[in-house]
Amino acid sequence: METWTVRTDDAEGRLEVHTFRPAGHGPGGPGTGVVVVHGTLVTDALYQPFARKLARLLDRPVHCYNRRGRAGSSPQPAGYSAATEVADLAAVLRETGGSDVVAHSYGGFVALQAARSLPIRRMVTYDAAVSLSGSLTQRWRPELERSVAAGKLDEAWAHLVQGLETAGPVSRLPLGALRMLSILSARTSLGAEMRDLLPTAVAEMRAVLAADAELDDFVGITTPTLLLSGGWSPGYFAETGRQLAAAVPAMTFAVVPGQLHEGPIRPGNRLALRAARFLLGGPGAASPAPGRGTGSMAGGRMGIMAGGMPAFPGRFPGRPRRGPAS
Repeated sequence: METWTVRTDDAEGRLEVHTFRPAGHGPGGPGTGVVVVHGTLVTDALYQPFARKLARLLDRPVHCYNRRGRAGSSPQPAGYSAATEVADLAAVLRETGGSDVVAHSYGGFVALQAARSLPIRRMVTYDAAVSLSGSLTQRWRPELERSVAAGKLDEAWAHLVQGLETAGPVSRLPLGALRMLSILSARTSLGAEMRDLLPTAVAEMRAVLAADAELDDFVGITTPTLLLSGGWSPGYFAETGRQLAAAVPAMTFAVVPGQLHEGPIRPGNRLALRAARFLLGGPGAASPAPGRGTGSMAGGRMGIMAGGMPAFPGRFPGRPRRGPAS
């Protein structure tokens, strides 16, 4: 793994980049790389195993970078917005020589915004957090921002979990129970990191809502795009994917059975294989999506709901089981 820095176009910041190259590949190959865009409440470290798999499958370099506000990258600027993220992704693509994008949750929102103006060759998103005609407005909890401002991070985390419903049945627990789970998870290094990143989540949720769009805003995208959603992800991600694919000829929607919202950072090769096949020019191969509501089947143990959607740090469940997390 190579670690290096990309300067942002506003000359006010830097982005920490981690590059993974297939065995035997040197630093060359401009225009062939893939850039991975991570979600909220996490750093790119959780996506590095996924990036390694992609590099092997594609025989191409794969670049992860920390978006602003975390790890070795600069803080979010005062005027942070979706435009900040699009400009940063453009800088990473340019400096890495990347041509393709793979993005998760809030990262999928960034990628789809970027595809409206950047020359991306091919793109894969997983559970892209896009608001269409106010679809995500109801998931914003003003109490989240007030709690963060007051330093009540356990309460803030509870409001975020309830609003986004990415923790499956656990999301429907009372606020008091969720606050207690937050206190317990904060004893782990990953849980503590998520709490520290809560202020960035407020800014990123606001950016999604401020960029609320209509389907017509995306019809000009010509980048071949595979919109994936997990079979056990909250249903609103799949609904957004279906609507976009129906309206934009360049887009294909597919459900990946048996996958939770945090799929790209879990063990297994299924998502990496799907992404690699599409980036190599293969079909989207959409799977029929079963009817489901906004809840998801949670893991049997408390795992990570990454990609910008919070959850309970701990061990990755080896296999999801039906019913509430225990």
